[in-house]
Amino acid sequence: MKLCIIGQGYIGLPTAGLFADNGCNVVGVDINEEVVKSLNNNRIHIEEKGLQELISRVISNGKYTASASPQESDVFIITVPTPVNNKNYSCDLSYVESACKSIIQYIKKGNIVIIESTIAPMSTNKYIKPIFEEEGFKIGEDIYLAHCPERVLPGKIIEELVNNDRIIGGITPKCSEKAAKVYETFVKGEIFKTEAKTAEMSKCMENTFRDVNIALANELTKICSTLGVNALDVIKLANKHPRVNIHSPGPGVGGHCLAIDPYFIYAEDPENAKLIKRARDINSSMPQFVVENVKKIIKNDEKIAILGTSYKGNTDDLRESPAIKIINLLEKEGYSLKIHDPHITNPSYVSFEEVIEDVSLCLILADHEEFKELDYELMKVKMKNPIVFDTKNIVKKSDDIKIIDYGNLNKLI
Repeated sequence: MKLCIIGQGYIGLPTAGLFADNGCNVVGVDINEEVVKSLNNNRIHIEEKGLQELISRVISNGKYTASASPQESDVFIITVPTPVNNKNYSCDLSYVESACKSIIQYIKKGNIVIIESTIAPMSTNKYIKPIFEEEGFKIGEDIYLAHCPERVLPGKIIEELVNNDRIIGGITPKCSEKAAKVYETFVKGEIFKTEAKTAEMSKCMENTFRDVNIALANELTKICSTLGVNALDVIKLANKHPRVNIHSPGPGVGGHCLAIDPYFIYAEDPENAKLIKRARDINSSMPQFVVENVKKIIKNDEKIAILGTSYKGNTDDLRESPAIKIINLLEKEGYSLKIHDPHITNPSYVSFEEVIEDVSLCLILADHEEFKELDYELMKVKMKNPIVFDTKNIVKKSDDIKIIDYGNLNKLI
């Protein structure tokens, strides 16, 4: 089986690698020629556990190659971004539609087309299906179209692509059957076949569930900081109830999934999606909440060390990262910033030793493993004023360093 996978990012590249590692011939397509060149030179462009080894293996055995243009294949999988339209919160399908149009000339009868990109409910039927029908293809007879969303955790993408259950949403039952056969190549989890619109809504709702629960924790943090209650203690004790699982509060929500997908549901039915929108508003307000508390800790003529900019611990993923929003807000307030993130290559970022030099505050915005065991002795020597504001609630307490987290924000009032 030959596959053409459009988009070689956080989902497309691991997916391509797994198909190739299981005997398929795979062409990974990306419009970024630097990415294509890098991949064909056996250098991946994203950080993900086990991915370099996987891609090296399938390049060396000739099962994978990267290309700037599609090729004739048995299966076409679309894994391109779907940003949110900031005007009305709708799903921007322009990249998906462009990808679909780019493969039209390579499609022949019997081919399978799979949309993995997260899309709003009804998108496959309303917008993607007509692209192929206008070219004379009858869906379910000539070609087989399905939406098959991923559900993975950065840092464990390869493991979860293999072991997680998979939803296959076909335009017709035959489409679902055909697409399911494709994923049976390497998926060990259970494969559930359904309609495209149900698969679309399921994917969006999975991420909305998490976003709403995080919003509850973040709102609790705000309330507790006002009332003088330790929010972290409240969460810990409330979660002793056998049917309660309050999520962890933080500086905001990042990544494509949680920060974007709930809007897709809201845009389709804003009259009824009030809780979903309110949760998005709460989580989107957290960067400003962090900045307001920074202003209570130090004046804006002081220097701040930013520890971590990726939205997810132990990754280099900056998509929708609340850390970037916080940095921009702090700069507008006049603070002088230095940035350190051991997982991100950026010429303006500095080492840990450099970032803490002569600063009055260390602001932790990512839960990297490297930040869970900070060198307090070095910080006491290097920092102008040894204070840590831990928005991820991960560091150990210290007798010599003032640690502020979401449990003792009330003491800043």
